[in-house]
Amino acid sequence: MKNILVTGGAGFIGSHTILELIKSGFNPIILDNFCNSERFIIDNLKDLTGKKDLKVYDADCTIKAEVTAVFRKESIDGVIHFAAYKAVGESFSKPLEYHKNNVNSLTVLLECMNEFEVTNLVFSSSCTVYGDTKDSPVGENSIK
Repeated sequence: MKNILVTGGAGFIGSHTILELIKSGFNPIILDNFCNSERFIIDNLKDLTGKKDLKVYDADCTIKAEVTAVFRKESIDGVIHFAAYKAVGESFSKPLEYHKNNVNSLTVLLECMNEFEVTNLVFSSSCTVYGDTKDSPVGENSIK
């Protein structure tokens, strides 16, 4: 069974991904600092899946020591990275906070992946990177 680290695994998209990973036979490992999610989501996941031994780490992706500790303890085969701030409007009023979280968390993850020789990464982003497009649905060639 493949061990998949899911950062932001208690968030909306992350928690739904956890459900699908378990259904597909993967062993998800959640890393979340719960700044944009609620802890009861973990109990809901355990109840929905019957997986009472779901591994959850309350850790911050921007703190390398915390992420390294998870990589050291678990045998991780891949990473799905959802741990990012997402409010576009707020990102303009708090650009340094968004940079610190979104860029630094990815940097820390990549460093740990390199150190522990994990080569599989799914990076989640937002369609807002394509700008204000009239295309629907927004596709990879929709850049303005």
